[in-house]
Amino acid sequence: MDEHALRELADDRLRALAGPDASLREDQWNAIRALVLQRRRVLVVQRTGWGKSAVYFIATALLRELGEGPTVIISPLLALMRNQVDAAAAAGVHAATINSANPDEWAGIEEQVAAGEVDVLLVSPERLNNPDFRDTILPELTRSAGMLVVDEAHCISDWGHDFRPDYRRLRTLLTELPEGVPVLATTATANDRVVQDVADQLGVGGQHTDPQATLVLRGSLDRESLRLGVVRLPTAQARLGWLASHLAELPGSGIIYTLTVAATEEVSAYLRERGFQVASYSGRTDPAERQQAESDLLNNRVKALVATSALGMGFDKPDLGFVVHLGAPSSPIAYYQQIGRAGRGVQRAEVLLLPGPEDRDIWNYFASLAFPPEPVVRAVLDALAREGRMSTAALEPHVDLGRSRLEMVLKVLDVDGAVRRVKGGWEATGEPWHYDAERYQRIAAERRAEQQAMVDYLGTAGCRMEFLRRQLDDPYAEPCGRCDNCTGVRYSGEVDPEAVRQAEERLRRPGIEVSPRTMWPSGMAALGVPVSGRIPAAEQAVEGRAIGRLTDIGWGNRLRELLGGTAPDQDLPDDLFQAAIKVLAAWDWQQRPVGVVAVGSRTRPQLVRSLARRIAEIGRLPLLGEVATNSDTTSRRATNSAQRVASLWPRFEVTDDLAAMLAALDGPVLLMDDYADTGWTITVVSRLLRRAGAPAVLPFTLATTA
Repeated sequence: MDEHALRELADDRLRALAGPDASLREDQWNAIRALVLQRRRVLVVQRTGWGKSAVYFIATALLRELGEGPTVIISPLLALMRNQVDAAAAAGVHAATINSANPDEWAGIEEQVAAGEVDVLLVSPERLNNPDFRDTILPELTRSAGMLVVDEAHCISDWGHDFRPDYRRLRTLLTELPEGVPVLATTATANDRVVQDVADQLGVGGQHTDPQATLVLRGSLDRESLRLGVVRLPTAQARLGWLASHLAELPGSGIIYTLTVAATEEVSAYLRERGFQVASYSGRTDPAERQQAESDLLNNRVKALVATSALGMGFDKPDLGFVVHLGAPSSPIAYYQQIGRAGRGVQRAEVLLLPGPEDRDIWNYFASLAFPPEPVVRAVLDALAREGRMSTAALEPHVDLGRSRLEMVLKVLDVDGAVRRVKGGWEATGEPWHYDAERYQRIAAERRAEQQAMVDYLGTAGCRMEFLRRQLDDPYAEPCGRCDNCTGVRYSGEVDPEAVRQAEERLRRPGIEVSPRTMWPSGMAALGVPVSGRIPAAEQAVEGRAIGRLTDIGWGNRLRELLGGTAPDQDLPDDLFQAAIKVLAAWDWQQRPVGVVAVGSRTRPQLVRSLARRIAEIGRLPLLGEVATNSDTTSRRATNSAQRVASLWPRFEVTDDLAAMLAALDGPVLLMDDYADTGWTITVVSRLLRRAGAPAVLPFTLATTA
């Protein structure tokens, strides 16, 4: 097929995809030509809404007409996959997906692929190292692929704002592709460092004049429809009140981003009380509910989704009218990516950022989850070498890492060739492995620099869009003439006092449920703790209560002030005492408690004792004492469930006097503590109390991190 005929076919496909008046951008055509005619590797760095998906769907259609195999697209999010399947159909391309949400469909999809009925197969990066998929499906798919597409390719990079270890397995996949299979990588959020790193991860590079080198197509990252602004307000209730006062004025429907899952629930509940149709959306939302929420937003059945960054890459609603951030993301590049959801198909979209003083605390929390020190990583390798094949849960007793960080470490070690994922878990390969401390330190320093850049964005007197574009090393960056700094037109920071009062009432409404633990961690016998499996009902606590979460935008600030690492031990403050009374009064327990017990505390004994004493006094309940702490045990902060239980197991004991009082009770006891993090302190102490004779245990804490 000559170039002229190819261009005509490409234009026909674009019109089917985007309408009769659509025409290919110059770089869209350059990419398609390089992929289809020259079978090259192409990296496309273009703004959100530019039409990157059109490139790979049109290239796929043309390659299929030439008799090539299906395109394999590595795509990071289910929402993105759903949008892409619909878009592919508009281009006359049959797309199917293999991901964690549709395992029942895999066999049928694999049969369709083998029969040549699927033009595009979308695969989540996690599937690349699923043992069954990796060993049985991927080899044939690699052999027959007509093109490989890496969508949201900044995920490959350690320096990208959304690095994912699973993406780094693409280097292996690329080395196994047959000669002449074109490769396309696309992203809207890559600065120079990320572009270079993506090239390195893909095993590509070289000068653009070299016919065998990767073609890099990089355009302006300006978004002409976006009107950026910052509104500074003094308190969380002022920010919520402002939002409730102005939400109806914002055009169409949109997204309200928050920094934590707890905040999505708080904000959406408040806005619903104010009469707005909104829904919350996070990584913890049930998959069916997430899909329904996406559909409701796409079809304008809600004014907004209140979401974490889980609603980000790939969600495509051309008429999205606004994006509001309650709290600043830790990276201006991540911020650019999130605001890119708005204004794709409308002339004007509002983009507003309402920063809060707690933002830095949240940034620091997530920064603490970085790649762990070498001794901890070596412990993972040593355990696998010593014990053989192990599941992630079975590894936890051997290493001091939480589940999510342990899984991240295993994925990195897998990519580096030191471990291998197999059926039933992981095994060591025996290959030598180097801890690249310098690299991890550079990445940590880059994250700190990004945080400072976000602070600078909030305070800049210059053009906000130009600032973001320069963070992305956009060579075309210039003042936009549209943002609040360029125009001098700003949203007022004045808030209706009644809206602030209502917001404060909602945020200061104390009381959340604390779910009990029902299963012991795996592998406790290896740590000398004689428990396993389900916790017997006769040894469990019932569902408890807390005033609030440390991550709440309402009570969170107050609770962090009281419970922070540098906060002094003190008597329970009156405001929290009153909040505790409200929570206890609203607690619909089956039987009223008949006594109060405190958890012995090494860090805040005065606080916990005063909490127990004051609640016992106002409730006219006997204060039975406290579960004693064993002074012979060492205290350390374990980071996974197995290690946490092992550290707690010898720490507490029920004295004979307390046991005698418990045995004489005919009702439940209130168990008082300062806060619940993993829930294992409550679980271990409740077991002791129940075994000593307490008929039931009702846990109450000032705060929880759940």
